[in-house]
Amino acid sequence: MKLAARVSQVTPSLTLAIAAKAKAMKAEGIDVCSFSAGEPDFDTPAHIKAAAVKALESGKTKYGAAAGEPKLREAIAHKLQSDNGLDYKAENVIVTNGGKHSLYNLMVALIDPGDEVIIPAPYWLSYPEMVTLVGGKPVIINTDASTGYKITPEQLRTAITPKTKLFILNSPSNPTGMVYTPEEIKALAQVVVDADIFVVSDEIYEKILYDGAEHISIGSLGKEIFQRTLISNGFAKAYSMTGWRLGYLAGPVEIIKAASTIQGHSTSNVCTFAQYGAIAALESSQDCVEEMRQAFAQRRQVMLDRLNAIPGLSCAKPDGAFYLFPDISKTGLKSLEFCDALLEAHQVAVIPGIAFGADQNIRLSYATDLATIEKGMDRLEKFVCSRI
Repeated sequence: MKLAARVSQVTPSLTLAIAAKAKAMKAEGIDVCSFSAGEPDFDTPAHIKAAAVKALESGKTKYGAAAGEPKLREAIAHKLQSDNGLDYKAENVIVTNGGKHSLYNLMVALIDPGDEVIIPAPYWLSYPEMVTLVGGKPVIINTDASTGYKITPEQLRTAITPKTKLFILNSPSNPTGMVYTPEEIKALAQVVVDADIFVVSDEIYEKILYDGAEHISIGSLGKEIFQRTLISNGFAKAYSMTGWRLGYLAGPVEIIKAASTIQGHSTSNVCTFAQYGAIAALESSQDCVEEMRQAFAQRRQVMLDRLNAIPGLSCAKPDGAFYLFPDISKTGLKSLEFCDALLEAHQVAVIPGIAFGADQNIRLSYATDLATIEKGMDRLEKFVCSRI
């Protein structure tokens, strides 16, 4: 069978593959400490589930508008206005099947074959693959620990060519957990405006911040940058709704209409009754978000202290999300070799940095309980000490 050529141009998700392998080992009765999955270990808050159940029981089981339930689009627009200083209306918002789907819709709507998309590395592994799938060219800009794994305005300016269409910004970041400061965001915004390109700001981790770090939506910094900004976000991380598949894209009406047309011919509307759970998430108390954030903060410190005490490993302190991204270069192992050996020999699942464009690192998620963190760090220390 001859498949479409585009299939051979993309790589299957390493994060999903390793998470699936860890789950399979657990199903066989193997005691695995998994730090691979990018999802909170908490249940979805009860009031969100109750809202979806109520909607289900009241008959919200039919087709809906392809762009999303009007009440949810309005709630998202209000959230973006009040939380992020972005002057959006419901017509500027499309509800999608997860945050990932919002980004894919954008790529299909905006990127022509040959268009260049600037992606700082380390990056979330699906960014370049999405660009490739629509015929665009991912332009990878490498960063390192010396700049906190952040792209500088000079790097961005130098990377822009006449073919550049879009810049992808992710803060707080997956996989590094870094957060751009307001001053850094302002400097990047000026480059975007000067070059007259678009920027999509992936803000899925915006509510998971530590130590006074501040999240700034790049589009809030003025009319010119606002006109060039897209916002990708969702409910998976802040509200522990990963399996609900609820995300959204916000931006200029023309792009949102195009994304709605694409969605109308691909997935159509997002699960109708689930959207009422999202409305409850936005319109109810945010105490559940803060409770989870505080738990993540404690886990972050425990895992960070343990990691940095292991000879041969070093890790900067992240300001957001729920990941650590330690440097393993002193072990002499590449990231995939490191992760395979760690899982097989000590039953600890982590993600190789090569998936994110950084082969000298690994990614660990601390979205798991403290007992698992302590046990997993014991095993990781034993593994590393046997290699150096």
